[in-house]
Amino acid sequence: MNGIHDMGGMHGFGSIPREANEPVFHADWERRMFAMTLTAMGRRVFNVDEFRRAIERIPPADYLRSSYYERWLRALTALLIEKGVAGADAVEAACAIAAQGAPADAPGTARAAVERKDDAAAAPRIATGAGDYRLRGDPNFPARFKVGERVRARNLNPEQHTRLPRYARGRHGLIRRDWGVFALPDTHAHGGGANPCHCYSVQFDGRELWGEDHPAGESVLLDLWEPYLEPGGGDDAGSRHSGQTARARPVRAATRVKKGKR
Repeated sequence: MNGIHDMGGMHGFGSIPREANEPVFHADWERRMFAMTLTAMGRRVFNVDEFRRAIERIPPADYLRSSYYERWLRALTALLIEKGVAGADAVEAACAIAAQGAPADAPGTARAAVERKDDAAAAPRIATGAGDYRLRGDPNFPARFKVGERVRARNLNPEQHTRLPRYARGRHGLIRRDWGVFALPDTHAHGGGANPCHCYSVQFDGRELWGEDHPAGESVLLDLWEPYLEPGGGDDAGSRHSGQTARARPVRAATRVKKGKR
C-alpha cells in the first residue's frame, strides 16, 4: 500500500544505527511476542500476509514511534480480536493487569483475563504460508517469465496490501531466479484466496532505481510476484543506463533502505 509503512527508499530518516553484539531480543516480552505470533500463525488463526496487513493499519504517527515488536503487539492484538479468538474487553482487561506488573500466572491476571479458545474447531481455517510451500513446484502454474528475461515492475498504486515497493514501480530489471509458486500477498492478506503464481528474484540496477547520481555498479534484488511484472524491452532509457544483460553481474549491497522487516 502507499503510506508511511512502505519506508523503502524514503529520505530523511538518517543513518541506521548498528548495535555491537546486538541480541536477538532486547527484552523478555519481545521473545514472548515472537512465540505468540508464530503460534497463532501455526494454528492458522491468520496468515503472514494478514499479519503484514494488520501492521499497515497502524496509524502513521503510532507506527513511527513504535519499536519493531511493539508493531507486532498491535497487529497481533488486532487480529486476535478480528478473528474472534479474544474479545476486545478481555484484551483491554489483560493489558490493564499487565500494566500493573502482576505475574502472568497470578489469579485474575492476563492469562485468566483473555478469553481462550483452545478448541481446534474454534480457530478459523485460513490458507497459511505452511500450506503454500507445497505449491512451489506445482506444474499446474506455468511461469510467464524466464531467468535472464528483462521485465518492468508495473506502476501500481493499490490501496490494499502489496509486496511491490514504491521505489521499484515502473523500473526495469532482470529475472535472476524463479523461486516457484507462492500465494499472492495482495489477495491472501484480505481473504481473497491464495491465487498462486510464480515469485521471481529480480535484479535492479541502483541507477535505475535512484538516478544517475547513485554510485555505479550497485544492484538491488527484490522478490516480486508475477502480477507485479510485465515484459520489459532493452531499448528504453532505464536499460541503457543500467547496463544489465542476461550475463550475470556482481551484486553489491545497496546503501538505501529496502523493503525490510515489518
